[in-house]
Amino acid sequence: MIIVMCGPGGVGKGTVVARLVAADPRLWLSRSWTTRVQRPGEADDAYTYVTREQFERRIADGGFLEHAEFLGNLYGTPWPDADDTRDVVLEIDVQGAAQVLERSPDALFILLEPPSAEVQAERLRGRGDPPEQAERRIAVAQGELAEGRRLGAICIVNDDLDRTVAECERLIADARRAPLG
Repeated sequence: MIIVMCGPGGVGKGTVVARLVAADPRLWLSRSWTTRVQRPGEADDAYTYVTREQFERRIADGGFLEHAEFLGNLYGTPWPDADDTRDVVLEIDVQGAAQVLERSPDALFILLEPPSAEVQAERLRGRGDPPEQAERRIAVAQGELAEGRRLGAICIVNDDLDRTVAECERLIADARRAPLG
């Protein structure tokens, strides 16, 4: 099963996904590639950081399940290499989610939403986004959320981390029990 976790920057995707993966050995997190500069304090393994040239070469080689440009940087998900006993978790943006859903329409598609633009801005600043970058992310967030809803995502407002993680765990368990096809 493919689990698509998406939402605008600052919504808490990384935090939620880290908790899910830590609690469930049947989940495998696909590490995205980006041309974005690593933020101060950001874990070295948050992304595979590459040059634009390396990224574009990987696109030409057909090496991504999905890829998109966002605010001048490239982001992409390499084709998953998890074994068949694990479910793949993709922590991606809405553009990427649309591409994944074209190829895997049965993917579990969860859209995390911020409780408010103010909370989103606070989270973005807290993780080290420069003010102008945070403003740009907030400016595009409403469009991202609207597109995620249009694509049929299951929407969860991430206003309480424990509740959000529990809701995601329930959705994953339900999807695992669902008949195939």
